[in-house]
Amino acid sequence: MKKSVTRIILLLIVVAFGGAMYYLYQKNAEDPVVYKTEQASTQTIVKKTVATGSILPLEEVLIKPNISGVIEEVFVEGGDYVKSGDLICRIKVVPNLNALNDARNTIDEAKISLDDQRRNYERQKNLFDKGVVSKVDLERAQLTLDQAKQSYSAANKRYDIVKTGTTRGLGSSANTQIRATVSGMVLDVPVEVGNQVIESNTFNEGTTIAAIADVDKMIFEGKVDESEVGKIKENLPLEITVGAIENTVFDAVLDYIAPKGVAENGAIQFEIKGTLKKQDSIFIRAGLSANASIILAKVDSVLAVKEALVQFDDITKKPFVEIEKGAQKFERQDIELGISDGIYVEVKSGLAKEDKIKVWNAIEEEEKDSN
Repeated sequence: MKKSVTRIILLLIVVAFGGAMYYLYQKNAEDPVVYKTEQASTQTIVKKTVATGSILPLEEVLIKPNISGVIEEVFVEGGDYVKSGDLICRIKVVPNLNALNDARNTIDEAKISLDDQRRNYERQKNLFDKGVVSKVDLERAQLTLDQAKQSYSAANKRYDIVKTGTTRGLGSSANTQIRATVSGMVLDVPVEVGNQVIESNTFNEGTTIAAIADVDKMIFEGKVDESEVGKIKENLPLEITVGAIENTVFDAVLDYIAPKGVAENGAIQFEIKGTLKKQDSIFIRAGLSANASIILAKVDSVLAVKEALVQFDDITKKPFVEIEKGAQKFERQDIELGISDGIYVEVKSGLAKEDKIKVWNAIEEEEKDSN
């Protein structure tokens, strides 16, 4: 019995020893980890944020009528260039019956007053010829008659204006002739012949006849998120890309940042505006969607490394890289960083261009490749 127990114990010791030797053999047989290295390079780094928006004219003027009626004739269309004073359209007045009746009654009253003052003048003249009244009385009667004639003429003109929108003597000032108030390109003519239009007054902005703008002065108008608005300021350069115009970047300057944000889709958005620099060779249509890259910082031809190569101390949070000092032997090297574009980061000090930097996540990359 004792011999059997001894043999079992010896057998277990032999098996354990063999397992340990096999484990050590397998461990030594594994290939050592080989870390790749990369070097710093010279890069131009641009730190920017992006805003979405559209291209709009700096000043867009809406032409509205000052009399209600129906469009009788349109003389321009979108894309035409006009000068201030050019005729845009003509309106046919549809008179209001109440106003027309009041104007007719005013004429009748003015005619009655005129006839009365004419008879009074004739009496004063006869009396003056007989020497009964003085010349002053005759001149006073003449003045009253002239005023009655003027009132009668004004009543007739008022009636013509109510009925037709114009009258004799107004010429180019007629309300029925809608003219451009500024020079520029006609962007839109939203009315057609036969459309009814409403006059612009204190209580109604009126019907838009045409939109005119100077297309040589265009701006970018967009919005940025509240998380980005603190990073930008006025006079920063913009790079505008228009979706409809490929391979072209338009330079602009940030002119305006809204002091108040607006809630949109659960986020606070701030409006921004930037003036585009004129380019004679390319025509930009108003209303095109565009993106603006706001240049926060830019450095040219500086020493830079990929952000993936940079490590940070767990305690001090200061950046460092591991430099190869021998075959697969690395040492920590503290560095000072500058601006980053998300891929490359500027190295201000602590690193030379010829230094070989350890790719510290090489093991993960090898495991990913093997999968």
